[in-house]
Amino acid sequence: MSGAMALNAIALHDGQRDWSFGELQSSSAALAERLREQGTRVLATLMDNSPAWVIADAAAVQAKVVHVPLPAFFTPGQIGHAIASAGVDTVLTLPTVAARWPQAPARVCEVGGEALAMLRLPARPVDMPAGTAKITFTSGTTGAPKGVCLSDDAMARVADGLVQAMAPLDIRRHLCALPFAVLLENVAGLMAPLRRGATCISLPLQSLGLTGSSSFDAARFHDAVTQQQPHSLILLPQMLRAWVGHLAQSGGRPPASLALVAVGGAAVGVRLLQMARALGIPAYEGYGLSEGASVQALNLPGADRPGSAGRALPHAELRIAADGEIEVRGSLFSGYLGNGAPVGAWWPTGDLGRIDAEGFVHVDGRKKHVLITSFGRNVSPEWVETALRSENAIGQAVVLGDAQPALSAVLWPLRPETTDAQLQAAIDAANATLPDYAQVRRWTRAHAPFTVDGGMATANGRPQRGAVLERHAQALGLPSSAVQAA
Repeated sequence: MSGAMALNAIALHDGQRDWSFGELQSSSAALAERLREQGTRVLATLMDNSPAWVIADAAAVQAKVVHVPLPAFFTPGQIGHAIASAGVDTVLTLPTVAARWPQAPARVCEVGGEALAMLRLPARPVDMPAGTAKITFTSGTTGAPKGVCLSDDAMARVADGLVQAMAPLDIRRHLCALPFAVLLENVAGLMAPLRRGATCISLPLQSLGLTGSSSFDAARFHDAVTQQQPHSLILLPQMLRAWVGHLAQSGGRPPASLALVAVGGAAVGVRLLQMARALGIPAYEGYGLSEGASVQALNLPGADRPGSAGRALPHAELRIAADGEIEVRGSLFSGYLGNGAPVGAWWPTGDLGRIDAEGFVHVDGRKKHVLITSFGRNVSPEWVETALRSENAIGQAVVLGDAQPALSAVLWPLRPETTDAQLQAAIDAANATLPDYAQVRRWTRAHAPFTVDGGMATANGRPQRGAVLERHAQALGLPSSAVQAA
């Protein structure tokens, strides 16, 4: 978009008012000037989805300041680690949150119509790859977040690739259902629609039913989607699963405006996609990683193979290494924070998979998670977990069994009233789709859902396998050596 008409077009709707591209541009320019004047080098944001977040993100680009988006669900320890390791010298957050830094000079400033605290922290510059514009921290499978350094160019390539691939869908209203601090929503749900000239609907996450990283009220979410009538959404698999369950129970239907519900972060499963589509949700699975600046492949209407992660998007190339590992190139990160190792032309994703004759990418699971049973059979736990979660009774599943004669599982039901007999029936149904060596023979109900707050899941919903095993090994009858191995 260009010219006066583009500046007057609606870029953002926050539930109360519309923001034009021109208003966002002038607000971000003003904040960028303030950042330059005070000598900010590294800006951290710690806030809910809002126009203020969007303005701060754009201001960092204009001021050539490194932006460190901090998820609100990070623990104080994770936030402290990220701030220290990135050399953050400025934090933009709510005044109530600013109380965490009582010794830091702060002033209240208005950004996007919201009163925020801008704190100045004592920080020494840290070494980071040249061209770093954003550092996204992902908790991965350990408690200490790892900083992935991204350039503006890498993120722009992904956003432009998505715009090109999705042009036939004519997406004009995107509802942001994930935190902006999560790279997937930041790039695919904010940058891409705005670069196309579409409107992003930015509501407080709680109004969408999302509290923290893993508490999700599907009924509230459905009401918000119905009210906002978006053309597209991005969801994590567990959010889609909960929405499907709500619609199946309530008899509701999603708005006819929806053209695409992209689902990523973990394997979705054919059955969940089929159930979603039967209820009117146009759900399509994708694949990506932070080291590739988010999305690399995506199923789309007209180019769809349920059970796969889709074809490579225009900005990406994927190939399979000799050992079955998926490798990517085209929009790679610049390096890890605190690690000077160079990034090659191709990046090993750590995922095992294959690419079929028509170019669809099939992800079989994590290379490091492969279980080897005592009978010498290699099993990807994600494969079995996807089969388990495809059953209506099962909300979350973690499969274990390295060096054991048979596989075990820790399960959390989709609904709390689900009985053990119903869970067993779901396991039996999943086992019927699996070969004998990949069937679950022992299981236990989890003590609690797998959440970030409980230390049992990563930010994108993947289980912390070692923590889950340690807490449930006794109930499964697994030896202490199995815990140590995990």
